[in-house]
Amino acid sequence: MSTRFQVGSTAAARVTIGEAMDRLVRGGLPLRLTAYDGSSAGPPTADVGLHLRSERGLAYLVTAPGDLGLARAYVSGELDLTGVHPGDPYDAVVLLKDHTRFRVPAPSEALAIVRSLGLSRLRPPAPPPQEHLPRWRRTVEGLRHSMMRDAEVIAHHYDLSNRFYELVLGPSMAYTCALYETPDATLEEAQAAKFDLVCRKLDLRPGQRLLDVGCGWGSMVRHAAREYGVRVLGVTLSLEQAQWAKEAIDREGLGDLAEVRHLDYRDVVETGFDAVSSIGLTEHVGVRNYPAYFTHLRDRLRPGGRLLNHSITRRANQRKETGAFIDRYVFPDGELIGSGTIIAAAQDRGLEVQHSENLRLHYAATLRDWNRNLVEHWDECVAEVGEGSARVWGLYIAASRVGFERGEVELHQVLATRNHDDGRSDFPMRPHW
Repeated sequence: MSTRFQVGSTAAARVTIGEAMDRLVRGGLPLRLTAYDGSSAGPPTADVGLHLRSERGLAYLVTAPGDLGLARAYVSGELDLTGVHPGDPYDAVVLLKDHTRFRVPAPSEALAIVRSLGLSRLRPPAPPPQEHLPRWRRTVEGLRHSMMRDAEVIAHHYDLSNRFYELVLGPSMAYTCALYETPDATLEEAQAAKFDLVCRKLDLRPGQRLLDVGCGWGSMVRHAAREYGVRVLGVTLSLEQAQWAKEAIDREGLGDLAEVRHLDYRDVVETGFDAVSSIGLTEHVGVRNYPAYFTHLRDRLRPGGRLLNHSITRRANQRKETGAFIDRYVFPDGELIGSGTIIAAAQDRGLEVQHSENLRLHYAATLRDWNRNLVEHWDECVAEVGEGSARVWGLYIAASRVGFERGEVELHQVLATRNHDDGRSDFPMRPHW
């Protein structure tokens, strides 16, 4: 690292890729980087590293500094991780978490880097096919969170491959935070415990009616019907999820109690439900739509009925867009906000909030187990969706796990009631679960 820029001279010392990256990354490289030009940077003894394979990968990094450029290079296969499995890059993500942005160099330093690396000849390469359009270009698909646009972005994420989801999520096909009642609980045990907690919070009883909005593959629908004898209607915007759920209901012989429709929750017209569960839908609704969302769900309930809203939240209530990687590759148009905003929105629409619970660390454990499943079934996952998409999922799950561990995001269950006109809630003096 003895190279120095000759400021004020007509020429500058040549800069390798390794030197450039070590100087540009804020705080320096926390892991070992090797590059196609033979250079390297970062701690020589690091167990985890990056290998930049091509000029195209370099172009991704420098034309979209930060997590988006890293994602593009990694997903396209132009950047490899060493020392970790692509199905579980958790150790690499922990190291890179605060080292993904470039510092702004002095003009003379920037010019020397550009000249040395030949970047003046580079143009931003086309992004990998797994990347969704940027937010500003999605306007052609309709207004944000319109029914048409929501259907398109939901299909982008959920209509990937039911078989792929079976491999990653496991037999429960539950794509939401589980509940680990003991440290050694399996993923399946934890998912069953989560659904049972929801049922107990809703005080479900045989013969009652439950509406499950954003039902996914029907895991909650089937659990409530099978274990509590409840008549359940589930709705999802994903056609593949709805088809899988219907087949699962038939396999389990639950057709007399359970139904799943390919439908936007806003198109549910039935009323008088004893309970409504929303598990992992609020993230897709949009904060500005919370008033309409809670109004619609409240109106589906009978007086005295209960609503359980289970969703990822932020630790604060300020509006903040999701990062570029998550928005382009995982949840287009997804929005997160603090649990206080969710509670206030429910209260403002006439619901009485009875209980709120944070399951943040349970989600970190859930993500850990999804990564394990992806590693175990890596070859089959790659055969099913391609290596690029499999890499997206490994990175997304690991990065999300770090976010939950650090408290940057949380998971809140908010329980509310639609009270009778005289103020009765039919809720006990103390929680019964």
